[in-house]
Amino acid sequence: MPPAGGWAPAVSTDGVLSRRLFGYLVDLIMIGLLALVLSIFIGFIGLLTLGLGWSLFAILPFTGILYSAITLGGSKQSTVGMRLMGVRGLDAISGGPVGHLRAAVHALLFYVAATTFLLWVVDVIIGMARSDRRMGHDLLVGLAFVRSS
Repeated sequence: MPPAGGWAPAVSTDGVLSRRLFGYLVDLIMIGLLALVLSIFIGFIGLLTLGLGWSLFAILPFTGILYSAITLGGSKQSTVGMRLMGVRGLDAISGGPVGHLRAAVHALLFYVAATTFLLWVVDVIIGMARSDRRMGHDLLVGLAFVRSS
């Protein structure tokens, strides 16, 4: 019987939560590297513009959201960490690809929940209680994560 959203996984969701956790640890390294490259680039731009370009350092806190929008919203439907762990994201209704904007909103909601302990606990409990292993922020944005291998 399909969950309340009308989506029934055609592939396995077994172990998706633990795979997403370990994938996120890999993604943290990738986000750090992206932030480092952006910092060097912004520093160089700041030198060329006599300091005006350094105002771009304000975008660095959004590096994780940008990373998710590019990777999860891209053609492979997963971040680098998710790919390594064999997980991909889908539109929960159609099973199709996730757009860049929806991937960015998904990441934003994740970071809001992850920085607020109570919201994070509720998010994890929702994921563990559901048979399709969709967490709270997945439900809000309409995403589902399945095993790709």
